Amino acid sequence: MRIVVADDAVLLREGLVRLLAEDGHEVVAAVGDGPTLVEAVLRHRPDVSVVDVRMPPTHTDEGLRAAITARSQLPGAPMLVLSQYVEASYAADLLADGAGAVGYLLKDRVARVEEFLDGLARVARGATVLDPQVVAQLLTGRRRESALARLTAREREILALIAEGHSNAAIARRLVVSASAVEKHIGNVFTKLGLPPDDARHRRVLAVLAYLRA
Repeated sequence: MRIVVADDAVLLREGLVRLLAEDGHEVVAAVGDGPTLVEAVLRHRPDVSVVDVRMPPTHTDEGLRAAITARSQLPGAPMLVLSQYVEASYAADLLADGAGAVGYLLKDRVARVEEFLDGLARVARGATVLDPQVVAQLLTGRRRESALARLTAREREILALIAEGHSNAAIARRLVVSASAVEKHIGNVFTKLGLPPDDARHRRVLAVLAYLRA
């Protein structure tokens, strides 16, 4: 894959470049601030970009905002955002355009190389990938009056796995159920969340967005 890396920390940026190169990918640009990220994405049109949430000048959410800006100018541009801390609102902001092809992972996940590379590949293919710790926090903090209260325990479990970016087949293997059973549960989730028939991937993104916002 052709990849853009954006992180103002030189050591981490160069470490990512080396890791990706060793896995056979081409890093077409490695940048350290938001405006340069937007320029690099528009110029190179990479298969996916890896972006740190915090970049100059304030080191709050400039990386996230730059990723969103790049996607507004190049719709659907795949973005994998890395963060030091769990912040569900960041994931919701990324998903807001409903286009998918976004990921939000904690930086600790990079140390688990296979998990990181797998998540990166799924984002590049158009999936939505949320860090399991983000999903766990959402589950423990869920309010009873949430729209998700209408879902059964199994349906919530499947929605959480969708949020982590797993395919129907992967969910079926993990839960040791048939693919048809997973499809039925997902159909129930869409219905209960009031998501009308549409492109299947688009509805998955909207379901995850509802999950984040509830």
